[in-house]
Amino acid sequence: MNKTALVASVSLLALVQTTIGHASQTDPVRNISSYALDKDAAGYVPDYDAYPTIANYAALVEVTYKQTLADAKEMQFAIDELLQNPSQDALNAARNAWINARTSYLQTEAFRFYEGPIDFVDEKAEKEGPEGSLNAWPINEGFIDYIKGNPNAGLINDSSVPITEASIRNLDQVQDEADVTTGYHAIEFLLWGQDMNPTAAGDRPWSDYVAGQGNNDRRRLYLATITKMLVDDLAGLVTAWNASDPDSYAAKFKGYSDQEALGRILTSLAILSEFELAAERMATGLDSGDQEDEQSCFSDNTLNDIIFDQRGIRNVYFGSYGSVSGAGLDTLVASLAPSLNTKMIAAFNRTDAAISELNYPYDSILAAKQGNPARAEAESVITALQAQSDVIKEIGKLLGVKVVVPTDG
Repeated sequence: MNKTALVASVSLLALVQTTIGHASQTDPVRNISSYALDKDAAGYVPDYDAYPTIANYAALVEVTYKQTLADAKEMQFAIDELLQNPSQDALNAARNAWINARTSYLQTEAFRFYEGPIDFVDEKAEKEGPEGSLNAWPINEGFIDYIKGNPNAGLINDSSVPITEASIRNLDQVQDEADVTTGYHAIEFLLWGQDMNPTAAGDRPWSDYVAGQGNNDRRRLYLATITKMLVDDLAGLVTAWNASDPDSYAAKFKGYSDQEALGRILTSLAILSEFELAAERMATGLDSGDQEDEQSCFSDNTLNDIIFDQRGIRNVYFGSYGSVSGAGLDTLVASLAPSLNTKMIAAFNRTDAAISELNYPYDSILAAKQGNPARAEAESVITALQAQSDVIKEIGKLLGVKVVVPTDG
């Protein structure tokens, strides 16, 4: 999807510059919220102190990004091993490391959609967050390397294009948003190759990485370069969420008013659930029936994409990931409206149960005809994700914050 268009469609209102003190004298000064609902229009909004939830959220984001960076470095190590000593075993190890790295990254997607470090857009400075460089899809694989019917396709086989970080970034999504040059899915394609089989993943030969043969040296350099770029982008996100740095985004986030911070958190969860996951990633592919609309189409990892995006949403709601386990949204909501917290938990459980029924590999669902039980199961997941988002919006009303989900891209 076009990330810039989505961010623009949900861009934040300018923050009111007035500041207020928080209940605790030891807490940072908090900004008045641009997410706050008019209480007269919204009805009764209870008084609450969300700072423990907000601080725990910031800690959870930091730990999740740190794990994601660590897993990406493990992938980088496995890819280096493949390049030093190419073999089927080395290629398999690199693929497994990619799947592991992808698992942790997916759980960070619950931190998107509110112009934080991952996906901000600064038009004046002509800068934006690294989400598009990390996670853009679908990709035109023929823009990177050879494909069926065209053995000379792609930048790797075009010796007039230097393979450097600068050239790769400069060519990313210039003519077409599918002309992706970087990120998890570009690495995925270089490890698996095209997936021409509806019941199995791609099967790129390990011999593509033997030095000195054909354009293998350019392919080797390309894979090493974009892997390093991915690691560097993730390192920047870890820095941005470093709670010990008073100038970090984490410190800024903890300085937001309750409603500003909660509005961002809930908006992120609702958009990921209803718009990004249910509509963009699942419904689009079901409508087209095209395997190219499967997110991780080369590795057949798409089912995990769905599972761990949902896991990321749950992590945020319950305030728990890795070493972090503290006041989540559940704690806050349960203290104000226990029945609504119970309703949210039930919605999560229905979504999880629906996901557990999905067929593997996911592209077999896309290939199924209308009325096929596999398609019906996928449609049940979409319905559950949309219902889950509706409860998140209810929580927003309870807390007096705006939760706006775009209806199209």
